[in-house]
Amino acid sequence: MLDPELLEILVCPETKEPVHLADDVLLARLNRAIAENQLSTQGGERVKEQLEAGLVREDGRILYPVRDDIPVMLIDEAILMEDLS
Repeated sequence: MLDPELLEILVCPETKEPVHLADDVLLARLNRAIAENQLSTQGGERVKEQLEAGLVREDGRILYPVRDDIPVMLIDEAILMEDLS
């Protein structure tokens, strides 16, 4: 689990908007889309790994994956939520 103090200071590296933890319903939708090869990263790569957690940008357009309890706040690895059907 992510440290609550860390969550308070994390922002999107691109827009500086706050981020929040994705809920279980959203994670399930994302993991279904990943299994169906429907999601891409901002860098243009298909997302292949299922998500254990993620941080959603305030505008809801981008999700930063969390792997092994470490937020991956790299712009090119951000998942495009617009691909989510």
